[in-house]
Amino acid sequence: MIKSGKKDIRKLSQDQVKDFLTENGEKGFRAKQIQDWLWKSSAKSFDEMTNLSKKTRELLSENFEILPVTTFKSQKSSDGTIKSAFQLHDKHLVEGVLIPAEPRMTACISSQVGCSLTCSFCATGYMDRKRNLDAGEIYDQVVAINQQALDTFNTGLTNIVYMGMGEPLLNYKNMIESVEKITSPNGLNMASKRITVSTAGVAKMIRKLGDDEVKFNLALSLHAANDEKRNKIMPINEQNNLDVLRDALKYYFSKTKNPVTYEYIVFNNFNDSLQDAEELYQFTKHLPSKVNIIEYNPIAEADFLNAKVDKIQRFADYLSKKGVNVHVRRSRGKDIDAACGQLANKNKKGK
Repeated sequence: MIKSGKKDIRKLSQDQVKDFLTENGEKGFRAKQIQDWLWKSSAKSFDEMTNLSKKTRELLSENFEILPVTTFKSQKSSDGTIKSAFQLHDKHLVEGVLIPAEPRMTACISSQVGCSLTCSFCATGYMDRKRNLDAGEIYDQVVAINQQALDTFNTGLTNIVYMGMGEPLLNYKNMIESVEKITSPNGLNMASKRITVSTAGVAKMIRKLGDDEVKFNLALSLHAANDEKRNKIMPINEQNNLDVLRDALKYYFSKTKNPVTYEYIVFNNFNDSLQDAEELYQFTKHLPSKVNIIEYNPIAEADFLNAKVDKIQRFADYLSKKGVNVHVRRSRGKDIDAACGQLANKNKKGK
């Protein structure tokens, strides 16, 4: 792709835009108007900025560009789930999902093109990590999925989960900035408590979340509560084992007082026994938390299968009797490419 030489205006602060305007004979207060167009109104072009003069818009267009995410392909499931492959300015694809589940309307969004963590059960894990998404590209997914919700269900988003392609804590700066744009009164003005960031377990960055005293929720993709099993399916565990993660989560909680959510996919004859449930209980009991038991969407690249329904129920009942706040999340979008990474992997770069 040939670069235009123009700067991406969404990567500039309001003060930087103001400096540019005053240096070019424009009124500094226009910077706030421009920021509002970019982050409140989600403008995709300078022509949309109708309270700016034509001369000002031309000045911006000559020096800057807006690089919006576009919808490359969407699939709608019989259960209402909508999965989209979003195309970036360099033709890479990432995924976003609209999950309608009364009373929630949830957007699942991506933070990286591909992923470097190679989790063996995840379609994204079989893709190379190409690059991080910038804050604007993460923000654009939310805007696009919110519009899908309005168009399809006549209601906007209630929740956002960073559980799509990539590891959000390995794109920390852009992830944090995107949350700021989504939650700011000068942005989409969504409540921080409605946002959950999911990690495969980067202990150092979990501690940084604590130091930054973030307001959003944290989820740990656990999937096994002993190191031997977790090492088999999640290589990141070899450098961030369960003891290290437990200490990081305790530190995070001490700083934020936010309960932790544990995500646990139940694989057939791998991590679905009552012994596995007991190990999960032992891991989660150290701080306020909830456990989401998740049905698995099989992928062609891996041999894992979803556990039997009765086994999942026994697993959940065991935890519940121990006093664990546990929820079983039924698989959504089974009739489309619902597993994380499937749709983007199928289409590779947008053609």
